[in-house]
Amino acid sequence: MSATSPAAVVVLAAGEGTRMKSKTPKVLHEISGRSLVGHVVAAARELDPQHLVVVVGHASEQVTAHLNAGDAVRTAFQAEQNGTGHAVRMGLEELGGNVEGTVIVVCGDTPLLSGETLGALAATHAADANAVTVLSAEVPDSTGYGRIVRDSATGAVTEIVEHKDATDEQRAIREINSGVFAFDGRLLGDALGKVRTDNSQGEEYLTDVLSILREAGHRVGASMAGDHREILGINNRLQLAEARRLLNERLLERAMLAGVTVVDPASTLIDATVTYERDAVVHPGTQLLGTTHLAEDSEVGPNSRIENTVVGTGARVDNSVTHSAEIGAGALVGPYAYLRPGTRLGAKAKAGTYVEMKNATIGEGTKVPHLSYVGDATIGDHTNIGAASVFVNYDGVAKHHTTIGSHCRTGSDNMFVAPVTVGDGVYTAAGSVITKDVPAGSLAVARGQQRNIEGWVARKRPGSAAAQAAQASSQETDGQS
Repeated sequence: MSATSPAAVVVLAAGEGTRMKSKTPKVLHEISGRSLVGHVVAAARELDPQHLVVVVGHASEQVTAHLNAGDAVRTAFQAEQNGTGHAVRMGLEELGGNVEGTVIVVCGDTPLLSGETLGALAATHAADANAVTVLSAEVPDSTGYGRIVRDSATGAVTEIVEHKDATDEQRAIREINSGVFAFDGRLLGDALGKVRTDNSQGEEYLTDVLSILREAGHRVGASMAGDHREILGINNRLQLAEARRLLNERLLERAMLAGVTVVDPASTLIDATVTYERDAVVHPGTQLLGTTHLAEDSEVGPNSRIENTVVGTGARVDNSVTHSAEIGAGALVGPYAYLRPGTRLGAKAKAGTYVEMKNATIGEGTKVPHLSYVGDATIGDHTNIGAASVFVNYDGVAKHHTTIGSHCRTGSDNMFVAPVTVGDGVYTAAGSVITKDVPAGSLAVARGQQRNIEGWVARKRPGSAAAQAAQASSQETDGQS
């Protein structure tokens, strides 16, 4: 923990979010690879707090399960949503009551809020020795927001005035309250016990803590966010889409400044969990999702969806979809390939046009150039799989494995009926259905003997275009003999 690391961060995520008009709790809607509350938790963790607790209420089991799907997050249950002050009180009770040190309170529906801004809030709170520090922002249009009124001499916050209660002079103020606060933990615990519910909603308002502490002689300050858009809360699908756009721009900017070439940022999507190395290139219409990693000099797109995939150094993915796959250094994918979970493509290997792979390990330099399905298979190094090959892995009940060795040359239109093993250096004839193991160095031929029935068209399809063409060809041949 650093000197300004808070004792606790309390994330408020108990509300239903009815304006989303969704069966999914508002805080679980996703943008850029994380849920709304997931983004807030990630920002809070950047502060390295001693405690982190998320207050849940509506659909608490679903929200808690989501939070515990990765690194477990401590939760506090607010059975009845009796206001923000009540929610914070539930969070502190989960931590054992009063907390010594700084307590930061954030809303679970502010996905654009950065760890850097929260860190600046904590630093200002400590430097100014405030009882409360409000995260504020200067907005182009402050209509509808609570205005931050400061003492002109000291810069301390004297009050937060709601728009409907503000004078004309106060309405001209563009610095507004974000709903994010840093508190002295001990003072916060004491003040929450004094919050009343004699208001129109009959709820405990967290903002009442500010006036309680100020009236007790304690200083209330503010820390202004550098970008007012960071404090945007999400209440409906329009705001969700706008937040997604803003966050995507931020993430792409970060990638480009780190040395990634993004040819057309306007048509490129990237998740917050994607990583990359310098000189990677992303072409238009590409989505980089989940835990995808782009290694140095790799090139993806155009029009590709790359999800939870490692793209190796110098590898190329063109007009393709990959999911939970590994693509080796210098490997080629596409165009129009589909790599499904469990696919591991070796260095300089190829999954070509209209190739689908699933749970398959492909050796170094091995090529599956086109029109093939490779499922539940292991293929060695420097093997070539002929066009229109199918690895027949499913018998209607269970999946079975196919193994093909190194330096093999399999013919076009082959069927490998698993379980089957093809040894190193094997050749297979085009059109073969391989149902038995093939020893190393063999030629496997598994197809019916060809039989030509001459004159069949003339007898069975007399007068047809085919019959006329055959007759003309026969007469031409007779004339030349």
